[in-house]
Amino acid sequence: MATLPSVWVLIVASLLLQSTVSAFKFRVGGEKGWTEPHGDAAENYNHWASQIRFQVGDSLYFKYENDSLLEVTKEDYKRCYTANPLRKFASGITTVTLDRSGLFFFISGEPGHCEAGQRLIVRVASQPDQRGIAPSPALSPYSDPAVVSSAAWVPAGAITVALSAVLCYFMLH
Repeated sequence: MATLPSVWVLIVASLLLQSTVSAFKFRVGGEKGWTEPHGDAAENYNHWASQIRFQVGDSLYFKYENDSLLEVTKEDYKRCYTANPLRKFASGITTVTLDRSGLFFFISGEPGHCEAGQRLIVRVASQPDQRGIAPSPALSPYSDPAVVSSAAWVPAGAITVALSAVLCYFMLH
């Protein structure tokens, strides 16, 4: 029979796994990446983001050329003000982890791009969502099955069942 401490280790491990395995990586802009929108595409970044329930631990993947990505305050977002970003990225490939609940504001650092619609608001849920399935790649033209990554995703229920089975085995032997 398993000792009491080993049972607690299994229970704690189960809870930790459930809280960490449901992070997703979303590619902003799909195959086009983070680019200046043209025509009817001006509101597509925010339309795309409004259809996804982002959670703490998810990440945004930005790919861009001859551009930059700025994380800014709400006020700077509204004005497309680029002089005082919270964070600036210019490497061409940036992954931003959504490490808290609330709103995140992103704009392009290139002159005129933000005004043309190259900006994004992401709302991160304050309460975890029990995702039973991966997010649909058909949510918008910016979603792409190859880049909406769920490599770390395993249904929480499957982990619970597996760890419960292991726990029962140890308790019975």
